[in-house]
Amino acid sequence: MSHASLSPAIDHPAPTTQAAAPPTDLTLEERLTLVKAAMTARLDEAAVAYEVNTAHIDLEPVDLADVVTGPVDTGTAPLPDLYPTPVAALLQRAHHRLLTGGWCKDVLVDEDGARCMLGAIRIEARGDSGLEANAAAVLLDAIRRKFGDDVDSVPSFNDAHGTGRIPIRMVDQAAHLAAARGL
Repeated sequence: MSHASLSPAIDHPAPTTQAAAPPTDLTLEERLTLVKAAMTARLDEAAVAYEVNTAHIDLEPVDLADVVTGPVDTGTAPLPDLYPTPVAALLQRAHHRLLTGGWCKDVLVDEDGARCMLGAIRIEARGDSGLEANAAAVLLDAIRRKFGDDVDSVPSFNDAHGTGRIPIRMVDQAAHLAAARGL
């Protein structure tokens, strides 16, 4: 073997074109745009299909006044009988009256017909002074259990509040207490 038979290494020229860059992932916004376009096309196609499928159906126009109505005034919902005992039932009715008729302070009944705690008990006792006294006693006991023995009376507790939220809740708690005692 001669040196002449060995050919010198040939330098191959570098390619003049670059290889294609690998595909990049789409951003979230680009993917959402593509999905939106595809969904719009599908919805348009479905709308056309609906129109074609229902074109033969003859419809009379609907007057919206016949369809859209306002709420029907059915009055207040009846109070369910939750408590079988007389004092508990009286306190439940008084609680319901305070919720539906309104709560007031400093008077038994205000000019709008709202009542204080004792006023609600009195009207719901329907003239039975013994039942009224028992309900007021249970209510005072429920108040004292929650707020201490410093509370002098139901009217003073009622009048010490600016809103009826706590007094109304106490009438409800007194109904539970009376039921638990079997009163």
